[in-house]
Amino acid sequence: MSSAIKIVECPRDAMQGISAFIPTPTKIAYINQLLKVGFDTIDFGSFVSLKAIPQLKDTAEVLSSLDLENTSSKLLAIIANTRGATDACHFEEINYLGFPLSVSEQFQQRNTNKSIVQALTIVEEIQNLSVKNKKELVVYLSMAFGNPYKENYHPDIVAELTEKLHHLEVNTVALSDTIGVSNPTNIASLFSTLIKEYPTIEFGAHFHTTPDTWEEKVNAAYQNGCRRFDAALKGYGGCPMAEDKLTGNMPTEKLITYFTEDLGLNRVALEKSLEISNSVF
Repeated sequence: MSSAIKIVECPRDAMQGISAFIPTPTKIAYINQLLKVGFDTIDFGSFVSLKAIPQLKDTAEVLSSLDLENTSSKLLAIIANTRGATDACHFEEINYLGFPLSVSEQFQQRNTNKSIVQALTIVEEIQNLSVKNKKELVVYLSMAFGNPYKENYHPDIVAELTEKLHHLEVNTVALSDTIGVSNPTNIASLFSTLIKEYPTIEFGAHFHTTPDTWEEKVNAAYQNGCRRFDAALKGYGGCPMAEDKLTGNMPTEKLITYFTEDLGLNRVALEKSLEISNSVF
């Protein structure tokens, strides 16, 4: 496992739930500014059903206007099926494909119209596509910390799915708190167990948090071996399934204050990004 901190900035997650369409030039300008900051990865768009996520119907157009000449950041696109993965693989600029695999049967159906068993078959197909096209697959294990559907939830289910992903040689797994129920205890338990059990997998944290709980969540993950964190400037993106309306994405500007080491970020570009975000969201 790498000891370097990786921050995945997620404008895609921040934008996708907004009903009013954000003009394509606005998206391009914002993501181009984020590319100057020095984040490890930008989760910039998705190749999913336009009906499901109309906000991101212009992902290919946005991609065509990104300035990738002067950035070290890699690009990640979310996909929900093999067709989306095939579309994304046409673009050499994309480094990572992100696939949501849920611990919850109901949520998997809602998200991808597939059962978990069917979704695992798709993961295998997408993994094969990724290898063939020199992409890397990132699997987001959603509902990793709890389930709102009154289905059976246990950390062992997360471990079982991780074992299947390990068998498919998936190298990056993001434990995702889809409904904002993660806490220091369940975060510490899950990360410490899985990182020890699967040393070849890079485990990331995709937390939803309230303004007063972000630090305890980051601390629990970091102290138990996590070095990859998803975030969005100002916590934009919300969490529509959370009970607390204050629950949103991990705010990037707060996340970076936790770390004492130099993250190699361009602070001037970061401030400019924060400023521009006010006109995007």
